[in-house]
Amino acid sequence: MISAASTSAATRGNTPRVALVTCAELPDLDPDDRLLVEPLARRGITAQPVIWDDPAADWPAYDLVVLRSTWDYSWRRDEFVGWAASVPPLPDGRSRLANPADVVAGNTDKRYLARLAEAGLPVVPTQWIEPGEPAWRPVPGAGEVVVKPAVSAGSRDTGRYDLSDREHLALAAAHAARLQEAGRLVMVQPYLSAVDSAGETAQLYFGGAYSHAIRKGAMLDGPHRDSNELYKEELIGSRQPTPQERATADAVLAAAPRVLGVPADLLYARVDLIAGPDGNPLLVELELTEPSVFLLHDPDAADRFADAIASRLAG
Repeated sequence: MISAASTSAATRGNTPRVALVTCAELPDLDPDDRLLVEPLARRGITAQPVIWDDPAADWPAYDLVVLRSTWDYSWRRDEFVGWAASVPPLPDGRSRLANPADVVAGNTDKRYLARLAEAGLPVVPTQWIEPGEPAWRPVPGAGEVVVKPAVSAGSRDTGRYDLSDREHLALAAAHAARLQEAGRLVMVQPYLSAVDSAGETAQLYFGGAYSHAIRKGAMLDGPHRDSNELYKEELIGSRQPTPQERATADAVLAAAPRVLGVPADLLYARVDLIAGPDGNPLLVELELTEPSVFLLHDPDAADRFADAIASRLAG
């Protein structure tokens, strides 16, 4: 692992330094994120992996702190949001953290989807069940559904249930009840069967500009099973999004500053879409905190991300 040096900004010379923030389970970054280090070096920028909750990390020593593989946050969201808010701003007042702490606070709880839906964006229909509300009673024969918490990453604590199956009815209700008892907001969504055939389309944006897209295969194969995995393995391939998918992703990002109050100049964003029953794309997630950006799946993606970082450093 490359250590997080504590050299002060005043003594390090004119070479910009960037922290690529990760978690203790991935101290050297996810392999995909490591592809960013060399393109940054070619631009005269030193990049180092730093674990977000490392007490020895010297955040003021970095000119930019870029969230990457912090996928353990959902177990400790309050602590993670507090850490993000503690990263000091740059001397000129701009956020040192990208994306900024207020974006982290809002985007790590999926109830932001409800605000986008209320604003008229095409979001997967969602039933929200608060802790303390009456227990959710799934309707027999109501098709397949996904049950998950509003705070989660890597498809953890998520299950797929066929409500025409008596056993699945009981398992789905029990899953939702466990989440409620743990004080977690529950999401119940229809399972979009298009993911089994066409997959999910994830579109990446760097510095506000479209970069590339990938196809994700279906990940949910049945009811929730307890697991300590950091994330579920994904079946990923390159993809050329349709014009409608591009237009939908652009519309979501264009609306985000107005609806969610996020900056218009986000360093990175990922828009995840799956076709609904009528074939039109529906928003599954707008990832603005720590999304996988799949640099392996486009030969120029790492350079585009490095250019966006270099532009941000230039102010």
